[in-house]
Amino acid sequence: MDIRHLQYFLEVARSKSFTKAAQALHITQPTISKMIKSIEAELGVVLFDRSGKQVELTDAGQVIFSQAQPIVSAFEHLSAELGDLMNLKRGHLRIGLPPMVGASFFPRVIGSFHEKYPDVTIQLVEDGAKKVEADVENGTLDLGVVVLPTKSEIFHHFSFVNEKLRLLVHPSHPLAGRSQVALPELSGESFILFREDFALHDRILAECIRAGFGPRVVYESSQWDFISEMVAANLGIALLPETICRELDEARVCTLRLVDPEIPWHLAVIWHKDRYLSFAAREWLRFTRDLLSRKRGARAKE
Repeated sequence: MDIRHLQYFLEVARSKSFTKAAQALHITQPTISKMIKSIEAELGVVLFDRSGKQVELTDAGQVIFSQAQPIVSAFEHLSAELGDLMNLKRGHLRIGLPPMVGASFFPRVIGSFHEKYPDVTIQLVEDGAKKVEADVENGTLDLGVVVLPTKSEIFHHFSFVNEKLRLLVHPSHPLAGRSQVALPELSGESFILFREDFALHDRILAECIRAGFGPRVVYESSQWDFISEMVAANLGIALLPETICRELDEARVCTLRLVDPEIPWHLAVIWHKDRYLSFAAREWLRFTRDLLSRKRGARAKE
């Protein structure tokens, strides 16, 4: 049995399907079935219960699964480190970005990085910050952008945005002429929020409850521009970051300062403390930190 056998076994265990595992590994199903049977014959145990619609690990399979994961992980780390030495700045990055973050901050970063390192490919995955954080934790993503605070015991991070949420209302709304609004004043309003897999969803709900009321949520969306359009259609109010509010048409949507309390919107790039970072990932972090800090410095002088 070699490392490839263990890699194939782990893929079947995760996908619970020989067919899906074969597709993920770009091999035929008979090949992967034969390899699993050879492991079972070598060890003298049955690794998978094949009687249901999905294959499930047997008790013996569970033991092998728990032991195989660190072995394969160590081998992949070794291969990655050797690849760095041999290929230097070649590589592949998997980066998670919340939708409203990607368009506002990263096109220039990614474009400049690609210009300098054309042999490094970047896979961008758009998801809410909570999903991005979970995928960096489980290794599906190398790096991700999240809303702070994050799990300091698990992740390293660097912060690059420190803003606050602003209130969006329709120009005909009674609050539209105000310069600022206290959060408790919104207790009777209809809220338009991001979906539950976005960190701002939980943050806004928690702050409203702390302010003494449970918000009446009438719509939820994954797109900030759709949320702003619903406010422009007078379907409710919303809370969005300052960066997003700067992009809005003031004739169609009014933005006001939110106080008592202010709700922070702090963004950071995170990566796992206990996982190997490829040369490409380390260089992307250095490059991005430098570029975003210069951008933030330039904005502060405006």
